[in-house]
Amino acid sequence: MFLQKIKITQTPLLRYLLALITFVFCCACLYHAPKNKLGEQGEMMKVNFFVTCLCDVVKSNVAKKTVLLLEQLGCEVLFPKEQGCCGQPSLNSGYIESSKPAMKSLIRAFEGNEYPIVTPAGSCAAAVKKYPEYLADEPEWAARAQAVSDRLFELTQFIVNELKVENVGAKLVGRGVYHPSCSLIRKLGVREEPLKLLGNVEGLELVAIKNQETCCGFGGTFSIKMAEISGEMVKEKATHITAVTPDYLIGADVSCLMNIAGRLSREGKTVQVLHIVDVLMSQVGE
Repeated sequence: MFLQKIKITQTPLLRYLLALITFVFCCACLYHAPKNKLGEQGEMMKVNFFVTCLCDVVKSNVAKKTVLLLEQLGCEVLFPKEQGCCGQPSLNSGYIESSKPAMKSLIRAFEGNEYPIVTPAGSCAAAVKKYPEYLADEPEWAARAQAVSDRLFELTQFIVNELKVENVGAKLVGRGVYHPSCSLIRKLGVREEPLKLLGNVEGLELVAIKNQETCCGFGGTFSIKMAEISGEMVKEKATHITAVTPDYLIGADVSCLMNIAGRLSREGKTVQVLHIVDVLMSQVGE
């Protein structure tokens, strides 16, 4: 082969060295490759994918990369086609009763199996987690809601706590600011999981900003009903972000990222806004 073509004599020593190099290279590849998560019977772990409205309609690339990442980590991803909106917009506006048909529809969609449910949107996960409370006056539905809620995980929460993976082998060179959304840190209690994953991205330097955990001002209909206050909140957030001159703004909630990205764009800033799954699926060097 190659050595013969370039007329290099394969002495016993050379053959031994080539074999040794090949062995070391293969071991390195196997060591750094993401490990498959196996079920109790040794098969791949099956998970349900809850796509959410924003990822389905506005940010489909986030949905696609989430599926690819889960598959890369050894999961078989299932997509219950009956799933729809979780009802979060109307729930946040106080229309609990009129939201119940949407809630019950989503519950039915994920009752077809007992596998974990994974979503790349913390706000939607937080909304579903409150279903048992919203349906408390209907005990049967409250119990069904609790069963679904118990199996629901935000993406980074699932990867770190359930798959026990903190390094997915991603590479992205540059300075990044992570925005911890209110839904993740306040409603779901997911604070360290995204940071653990981002901390293991090769080449990425995470930069802290002032008032890092302050709300970006979106809050769903809050940004419409209280537009002036919301505008000032995101303006302050953008100011703190640009003060540290990052290459990237990273977050785990599409809605918050869209809000901050809009403000940065209006100010003419060139910070690239990325969902955390964009980063975890990245292999970009210098």
